Amino acid sequence: MARLGAKRLAWVVILGVLSSGWMVLAQEVVGAGKIRSWVMERTEGGAKADFFIVLRDRADLAPAGQLPTKEAKGWFVYQALRDTAETSQRPLRAWLDSKGVSYRAYFIVNAILVQGGTRELALALAQRDDVDRVEGNPVIHNPLPIPEALEDGGSPAPDSRRPCAPVQPEAVEWNIARTGAPSVWALGYGGQGIVVGGQDTGYRWTHAALKGKYRGWNGTVADHNYNWHDAIHTTTHGSSCGTNTQAPCDDYGHGTHTMGTVLGDDGAANQVGMAPQAKWIGCRNMDNGWGTPATYLECFEFFLAPTRLDGGGADPSRAPDLTTNSWGCPTSEGCSWSTLQEAVNAQKAAGIMTVVSAGNAGPSCGSVGDPPAMYASAYTVGSTTSSDTMSGFSSRGPGTGTGLIKPNLVAPGSNVRSSSSAGDTAYEWMSGTSMAAPNVAGGVALLWSARACYRRQQDATETLLNAEATKLTSITESCGGNYVTGPNNTWGNGLLNIYAAATTDPCPPPGETAQGKNSSSALTWTGKSAVAWPMNLQATSYTLYRGIRADLPNLLNSDLDSCTKYVGAATSTNTITEDPAVAAGGFYWYLVTGTNDGGEGTAGNATAGARVVNSSGICP
Repeated sequence: MARLGAKRLAWVVILGVLSSGWMVLAQEVVGAGKIRSWVMERTEGGAKADFFIVLRDRADLAPAGQLPTKEAKGWFVYQALRDTAETSQRPLRAWLDSKGVSYRAYFIVNAILVQGGTRELALALAQRDDVDRVEGNPVIHNPLPIPEALEDGGSPAPDSRRPCAPVQPEAVEWNIARTGAPSVWALGYGGQGIVVGGQDTGYRWTHAALKGKYRGWNGTVADHNYNWHDAIHTTTHGSSCGTNTQAPCDDYGHGTHTMGTVLGDDGAANQVGMAPQAKWIGCRNMDNGWGTPATYLECFEFFLAPTRLDGGGADPSRAPDLTTNSWGCPTSEGCSWSTLQEAVNAQKAAGIMTVVSAGNAGPSCGSVGDPPAMYASAYTVGSTTSSDTMSGFSSRGPGTGTGLIKPNLVAPGSNVRSSSSAGDTAYEWMSGTSMAAPNVAGGVALLWSARACYRRQQDATETLLNAEATKLTSITESCGGNYVTGPNNTWGNGLLNIYAAATTDPCPPPGETAQGKNSSSALTWTGKSAVAWPMNLQATSYTLYRGIRADLPNLLNSDLDSCTKYVGAATSTNTITEDPAVAAGGFYWYLVTGTNDGGEGTAGNATAGARVVNSSGICP
């Protein structure tokens, strides 16, 4: 007791003598709970650093889950995030302006990036009630795969494949064949109508395997607005691209390789991609392999609402359907666990699936440790070899900080050949989970082209892929989980089997009874083979729209304004006949909307897309 009293007395003396110092001590104690150690360390001794101010206010994104289309979800999420950020950041931005502080505001996470901030500024910010935390913006060098070999290809032949023609493989890489993709192509599905976004080191968009798949290329001219964004505004790592590029550029070679695995196809002898009829858009998030949370967040914002090259005209309707992410942001180096998670969650709420690599820190258990690989809202992919064994480098679970079983799935990632940034006809081999994740991203594009009812339904898609994956029962480790049926922390739920997933699901094939998926009391219809009329509907009222083959993506998104013809409507009847304007030999998709007895605006509503054909046959 005497010693305790002496300590108390000593503090009283110190506080009495050093009253001005007490104010500094009090600030540090208050700020310590909000300010991450990275910020305190980097601003020591008068040094300056870039750091984030993350505000308390959060947008409620839950209502997006009740919206029927990806476009509706995207606009809701974008507007909710933007409005919350603009309103809550206004007082803080005015304060920063008054202090002459340079900053950049974000909306996908309610945060402001201070550029060149001091310790005093961080402490002052921590006193504000509207600030949740102050955290770092570390510069991270991603341990990206490097080329194992290089090969120059020949002159590319023109891609003459028709959208509805089966995609005939010519020179299929081992990883593509191993996942069952060629069997899906044979059914006529190559990723039609699906757009994949990639944030990486950039892309050599003129590569023969990528150019025809780039959404910004119409076959004659390029338009990079809404299709490309460069998040690198300063370069200190010798980038050959420079900064703020106005066309896709790859200063490292990693991004060009990953996108090739998603959808690369030169129309000749190089079938390196999973979904050769999908399209891609891109965002550069690394400066010659070096990225920051700020560059990653900027790319997430671009994919949520793509913009013109000048940054204006944000338009969520142009967002990709999914993104492929072969990068990491280690918390051990200062990356914030929760900030990047909010961005991935927002992307999912907007109907955009996030596929990520597990990381290359294996084979130790618990090595899935870097954002975004450990997040529940990210679909995490580990790597296998050509003999269906685990790649030694592939990170194992459980996810650090979450305890979740990770990876979710595995795919080929060792010795994968794909497009190279070394030239427009160059190809190279790389190894890493960076190579595995694009196989799954391309597989999702194939699945969604083949099974419309899974489009933009991330949870349902993950469930299906997990269930149909090939179980690697010969691989047993001690990282936890079920090594017979999965999931486990080594190979997750198994090896991607996209053919099984694309052919085993409740979506109706042509000529069979179909059921709308948006309602518990669903609208149903019956179609026969060949001439599918009259069409029998079990609904009290409905509207039927017709669209030609080129309108397929719009029809499936319920973008009815894009349909070419309004066919007709009926009430209290179950039968309609074919519009006589349908030309013999033509192929059409139809969208049926209607209500059951529940009435408009109730759970009785249903929307369903039906494949309907005439005597010339079936075209998906």
